[in-house]
Amino acid sequence: MTAIPRDISVTAPLGQAFERVKTVLFQPFDLGRWFIIGFCAWLAYLGEGGGFHGGGNWGSGHGHGGQGLRQELDHAREFVMNNLGWILPLAIGIVFVGLVIWLVVLWLSSRGRFMFLHCVALNTAEVQKPWHKFAREANSLFLCRLGLALAGMLLALPLIAGMIILIMRMVLRESATAGGVLGAIGFFLALLVVSAAFWVVGRLLRDFVTPIQFLRGTNCLAAWREFRELLPGYVGHFFLYLLFRIVLAIGIGLFVLLLVLATCCLAGCLMLLPYIGTVLLLPVLVLERSYSLYFLAQFGPSYDVFQVPAMTP
Repeated sequence: MTAIPRDISVTAPLGQAFERVKTVLFQPFDLGRWFIIGFCAWLAYLGEGGGFHGGGNWGSGHGHGGQGLRQELDHAREFVMNNLGWILPLAIGIVFVGLVIWLVVLWLSSRGRFMFLHCVALNTAEVQKPWHKFAREANSLFLCRLGLALAGMLLALPLIAGMIILIMRMVLRESATAGGVLGAIGFFLALLVVSAAFWVVGRLLRDFVTPIQFLRGTNCLAAWREFRELLPGYVGHFFLYLLFRIVLAIGIGLFVLLLVLATCCLAGCLMLLPYIGTVLLLPVLVLERSYSLYFLAQFGPSYDVFQVPAMTP
């Protein structure tokens, strides 16, 4: 295998990524091309958007504090038990439909990741070709992401449940205890650690493992094994990369916020529209995708996706 160069930069790929944005989207500018690449990007990021919604009003005129909450819980439990005949099938149906939708979205976004990567790496606007060409790799990626999601839920749900139980106990007793507060904080901190760990794994999967699959035409586990071979001696570089990704995400967020404010929220409203919002954010998405690809390319020609036409038949 080609020797890995010693000088790995986390900043130089950003300049290359800006040049890639100009090459893919503006030289020349073609609106039809934007919509095609935007469709691939929309699939790639499907299910990852969304905003925070305000909570409902839990207040009522039947009580205050823990006593009122206890009464509300008793009423809710009584209602559920009296109507279990239709509530249980409805709940099962809702969970089943939600699970099917989630699986379909996860599968489509796995296919979309390869389609969008294909467009950025080869400077092309195609849908049908990468959809069929990378079907096997995308299905493997889907199974890998599904396994990670299930593992994350198995670890996170008990922590969330423990934190909620401790908080509810203190609310119902209308008294906070040192043990309850420390326990809730402990559950919260553990949840943060688990979330951070899975964010890192997910980031590495998207930024490096998927491009290795793209290059080798292999399954996700084989790509993970090859990626692990890059880590010894370069852990610090990948750590700096992840930190720089956070800084880059903050910068992109501020840019989008300024754009929304400058257009009197018109841009923000358009960005909320499915697909249309992705097309508008395409320069940002191509920049984000290109940055990780140029960082990976520093590890040698065999990791340079931009050389794919010259390397593969």
